[in-house]
Amino acid sequence: MSVTAKSSAQNIWLGAYSPGGLALPAAHPTASQLYAPRGVFFNEDWLVVADSGNHRILLWHGLPEEDGCEADLVLGQPDFTSEGPKLLHLPTGVMIHEGRLIVADAWHHRLLVWNEIPRKNNAAPDYAIGQPDLAAVEPNRGQSIASAKSLYWPYGFGFAGGWFWIADTGNRRVLGWPKLPQADEPAQVVLGQADAHGGEENRGGAVNARSFRWPHAIAGDSEHLLVADAGNHRVLGWTPVPREDCDAALVLGQSGFSTAAELPYIPQGASRLRFPYSLSLEDSRLAVADTANNRILVWNEIPTRTAPAQYVLGQPNFDANGENQWKAVTHDSLCWPYGIWMHNGRLAVADSGNNRVTLWSLNEALEPAAPMAAA
Repeated sequence: MSVTAKSSAQNIWLGAYSPGGLALPAAHPTASQLYAPRGVFFNEDWLVVADSGNHRILLWHGLPEEDGCEADLVLGQPDFTSEGPKLLHLPTGVMIHEGRLIVADAWHHRLLVWNEIPRKNNAAPDYAIGQPDLAAVEPNRGQSIASAKSLYWPYGFGFAGGWFWIADTGNRRVLGWPKLPQADEPAQVVLGQADAHGGEENRGGAVNARSFRWPHAIAGDSEHLLVADAGNHRVLGWTPVPREDCDAALVLGQSGFSTAAELPYIPQGASRLRFPYSLSLEDSRLAVADTANNRILVWNEIPTRTAPAQYVLGQPNFDANGENQWKAVTHDSLCWPYGIWMHNGRLAVADSGNNRVTLWSLNEALEPAAPMAAA
């Protein structure tokens, strides 16, 4: 049985305010405004946001407790009012792992790593993954083809099975290392291509169980690797976590591994996806940012086969898909949710089209408001 989640459980709004029903960023960056954020992470100590349109990372020490709180730190810019590509060019995925800050600097074709959480604005990273040094920013390290050391538009990353994985979106592949790699360390596993040099959509052929169009985000645990294959409108899953290129065992968003259909503007139900750009996994609960349908889908457990979601956030039911529910911006509406993160029963959403981040009390939200017929 699929159900609609409560609409009143969202409690914090960071970023653009909403005059006249539109959430617009300030004309110039500030410590409290966001412009098209695409990534978000939080733990007990920090909230990290990729303020992508302003080419910067904002950090809050602790979770904000009220709307509109100012960030404590900015990276990628000398201060809170500067903008434009500098150190960062369209940052997306962000994460703190074992005391290190990791940022997907997507349009510089690299990940940046700070070995400690910065304590001052504009602190420099310690090293880059995907480039020979911190000065290099060319796709595939300036070469015409990919390699086990190169990246092209890496939008997302994550850990699964103890390994570190990067969604190398522009090369239509996922790369794996046994741990967070050091500078200039080649990947040991390539998923989605026949070798480390391939880069074609769907391996140059039809969509299948081991191909990607736009792999965009990673989630996982000790047994599962999940990849948001946004361009094929699906999520792929491997169990156990693979150590070589192989078929996925799970597909969500499509009826099978050989389809990649998009059905815009019609009722989607609880099983279809349109451009899922992000996903998050905690204690077997799976949340997927169904970005073009302006909603978050939630499964109580990782499915073992194609299965409908149990809950929807951001829409009144599973058939609705309008931006901000075709109404004004509210605390519980969504417009192109691009990045999500779950932790300790809460959900953070980089609500990119509304130029904000929202923090939900997820456990409260998933107490159903009303039952719906199975999709």
